[in-house]
Amino acid sequence: MPDPTRDLPRAWGGPAGHGRLRTMPEDFEVIEQPQVEPAGAGEHLWVRVRKRNLDTWQVADRLARAAGVAPAAVGFAGLKDRRAVAEQWFSLHLPGRFDPDLSVCRDDRLTVLATARHLHGLRRGMLAGNGFRLRIRDFQGDRGRVEKILARIEGEGVPNYFGPQRFGREGGNLAAAEALLAGAGPRDRRRRGLLLSALRAALFNQVLAARVARGDWNRLVPGEVLRLAGSGACFWSGPGDEAQVAAGQAHPTGPLWGRPGRTPGPRGEAARIERSALADRQAWRAGLEKAGLLMDRRALRLPVADLAWSWVQNDLVLAFSLGPGSYATAVVRELVRDDDAGQGSRHLRESNT
Repeated sequence: MPDPTRDLPRAWGGPAGHGRLRTMPEDFEVIEQPQVEPAGAGEHLWVRVRKRNLDTWQVADRLARAAGVAPAAVGFAGLKDRRAVAEQWFSLHLPGRFDPDLSVCRDDRLTVLATARHLHGLRRGMLAGNGFRLRIRDFQGDRGRVEKILARIEGEGVPNYFGPQRFGREGGNLAAAEALLAGAGPRDRRRRGLLLSALRAALFNQVLAARVARGDWNRLVPGEVLRLAGSGACFWSGPGDEAQVAAGQAHPTGPLWGRPGRTPGPRGEAARIERSALADRQAWRAGLEKAGLLMDRRALRLPVADLAWSWVQNDLVLAFSLGPGSYATAVVRELVRDDDAGQGSRHLRESNT
């Protein structure tokens, strides 16, 4: 199955050139921005690490072994890419125990930067966002147009697509998720959750793609469910909310599919758009509902903060911050096209999609 994000429509006219991303892990740097700082006391040891060519689960397993605790005693706020250099916090639940010696974890791929105690452990989603520094090497294309797109992104953001990481190599998580719905999936709880989340992400991307194609992904349509910026609060749109959306204080949303719950669903035109976009995905929707997931909403628009860029010879260097649960690839794909992988790098090529 090909990358399911490859041909999703772009917001700002299509990429302006091609280059190479992640020729080495240092081309993709991520610094986690915590929601809170550890207080200095408590039964949870927070551990800040720098990792290189390791995924978050691998680091969690290493820390668990070093501390002599079960994997369930390790917490973290979000998943970080493997092929990257990333800094993030983990927590170890150590009631009544001294701090363990974590030096055994250190090697050329993992460094412990800091430790501190806190009253509570980390849970998924407990982060303010992530800072990124990306280097796109050997750029070939229209530099002037790149900078015009970046100016639009700085002012108006990008479509908040789930990135290809969510879907596995060549979209393999979606095929595995379909097998899971047919009763042939894995027993491992972590893996099952990953596959179901891939289906939800694909459905969301399908709705967002329809809105991008219509040109109203960043505008209010009648019956819209809005999400308050910087909050999980969702509410039906009403008179005067166009101003909130235009100011970036609230964002249009798309579905994270599941059974009806407390989160409001769209009405009117917004509901018709979603039904049309997902008309061919009845089996996926029914499967997610049967699995017991509750309906939620995700913002269609992704604001991009602290955006800066520079040219280093033929390389484009980008720096920016994104909110939790969003993907740097949503920004990059507006500038350059990721067509294939080869020789340890991700190649980014021009497209008029």
